[in-house]
Amino acid sequence: MVADATPKTSDLLLPTPHRLPDQFRPDLRLVFVGTAASTRSAELEHYYAHPGNRFWRALHEAGITPRRYQPGEFAALIEFGIGFTDLSKTGAGMDHQIAAETIDVAGFRAKMEKYQPRTIAFTSKKAASLFYGRPSSAIALGRQPRDASLPEIFVLPSPSGAASGHWTIQPWRELAAWIAL
Repeated sequence: MVADATPKTSDLLLPTPHRLPDQFRPDLRLVFVGTAASTRSAELEHYYAHPGNRFWRALHEAGITPRRYQPGEFAALIEFGIGFTDLSKTGAGMDHQIAAETIDVAGFRAKMEKYQPRTIAFTSKKAASLFYGRPSSAIALGRQPRDASLPEIFVLPSPSGAASGHWTIQPWRELAAWIAL
């Protein structure tokens, strides 16, 4: 008798890990850090891939990149000394959908110690709040007070379309001016 190769409904409902590759090399000028990949980014395996996300437009408008890149070109930004990662490498979705146990702040810190970027930019107050262990309401946008054990840290307003009510380009411009020094 031949076994039925048709997957069971329960097999189709099992969560699958979503992962975007870290993009690092030693001595990066800047590493962008999100909470986790959006569902769309996880599907396409490109950072900030949802059409409503302002990330790629903000990079160019702030003067961080010479042109507007597309999500599928994220790997090309390593040539500008720009890297990418997320605090959760296995979760995907909106911040409130990410399981707390998938957040790996210690792993993120270890990566930053290994690669020693000049600047870290959290792409949401939520990601920064997880890193600092403080509520989002206690996190200010822009350059953060200096901690000698860490690179310079910026907190940017989320470029997600879901956060459009809190959008401002100014912290992105502040970041651009800092990394241009």
